[in-house]
Amino acid sequence: MINRVALVLTLLTCPALAAPPAKPNVLFIAVDDLRDWVGYLKQNPQTKTPNIDRLAARGVAFTRSYCAAPVCNPSRAALMSGLRPSTSGVYDNNNDWRTVIPPERMLTTTFRNAGYYVAGAGKIYHGSYDRTSEYDDYSHGGGAGKGKKAAPEAKKIVGDSEGVGGIRFAPLAGGDDALPDYRIASYVIDQLGKTHDKPFFLACGLHKPHMPWNVPQKYFDLFPLESIQLPPTLKDDLADLPPAGVRFAKPQGDHAKMVESGRWKEAVRAYLASIAYTDMNVGRVLDALDKSPHKDNTIVVFWGDHGWHLGEKEHWRKFALWEESTRSPLIVVAPGVTKAGGVSGRTVDFMSIYPTLCDLAGIAIPKHVEGPSLKPLLQDPAAEWAHAAVTTHTFNNHAVRTEQFRYIRYANGDEELYDHAADPNEWKNLAGDLKYVDMKAKLAAQLPKVNRKGIGNTAKAED
Repeated sequence: MINRVALVLTLLTCPALAAPPAKPNVLFIAVDDLRDWVGYLKQNPQTKTPNIDRLAARGVAFTRSYCAAPVCNPSRAALMSGLRPSTSGVYDNNNDWRTVIPPERMLTTTFRNAGYYVAGAGKIYHGSYDRTSEYDDYSHGGGAGKGKKAAPEAKKIVGDSEGVGGIRFAPLAGGDDALPDYRIASYVIDQLGKTHDKPFFLACGLHKPHMPWNVPQKYFDLFPLESIQLPPTLKDDLADLPPAGVRFAKPQGDHAKMVESGRWKEAVRAYLASIAYTDMNVGRVLDALDKSPHKDNTIVVFWGDHGWHLGEKEHWRKFALWEESTRSPLIVVAPGVTKAGGVSGRTVDFMSIYPTLCDLAGIAIPKHVEGPSLKPLLQDPAAEWAHAAVTTHTFNNHAVRTEQFRYIRYANGDEELYDHAADPNEWKNLAGDLKYVDMKAKLAAQLPKVNRKGIGNTAKAED
């Protein structure tokens, strides 16, 4: 009997026969229209993002991270499918990506096929172009059950104006729960509190700071109007841009109206307030994770779908290929892989999120996925990295970003080149300087080799 007991104990403790480690869970947090105005990026000292910053301190925070497209729909379709816009032909908000990208290629399906319970809430895909069949459970607005729509957003506005032209902003009369984002976070919190019999992939899609910048008054109060600083701008900044660049800037549109209104600072304040509101919801989710039994076995990835201009280059919104519209936060916390306080200055784009999550979860990376895994940078944030970040805006307009340079080539052949070591605000276009001919050629070699024409408009475009 003693020998039998010893044999059983030996078998149970033998490394070769021990049960395989549990697959890690994934908490996948997406934020809409969040540019580089978060604390850890040190781009805007006014911003207040303590919860995003505490997440950044737990793992690896990327300081040069860029979207695949500076528009909601193509950015999200690319990240979730692993296919660049130039490969899929999904370039605009009014392209229904579901007509060209089948379910089996999506990140959610890959995890589902690997035995994961896949659930989510809020905005992961753009507008009405979701595919909730990819999920075991999904809620648009935080209500229980697959496919439920969000409750209408609170509309009672404090004050007599809702913004300037298409740039919409004003405080809400109401509490934190007046917006769908609160209920979206609550859904995720509820999922984190449950016991799951499978590893989970849990998506949390927060809308703010997407317009309208309507959040409760207390978030506006965090940023007294008299203290607001405008983003750095240069008079006649567009003078050295080629015609294609000026067309993207649209200086006589939102920017001209904003300057004329005298309300530029109010708009900046409202954007900062909306970021602070989202940070609150991120904090709620992180607190729930910390209290859950899943804390030590959950990968967290936090990303924004693209950046946003607030007057730089005489431009507002996204829809351009400059730094402000293409840069957005990326944070990865991977237990057993990342160390607290990691910061990587390597240039990455969000095409790497899909393969990275597969790599971390021990799932084979599908062959169609474009983009390298970030695992080497998660293990060593300063590791060698030979990849540039590539962003595409509409057909055959691309930007290539390295640690020093941004190179833009438009469909008509127009070019821009910026040296970030000397010109972090991209105020001096070097594309016409002959001494940069070789550098332009080197950067151009990293442009997408495939440039599929767009799939066509299938619905009314949305912001």
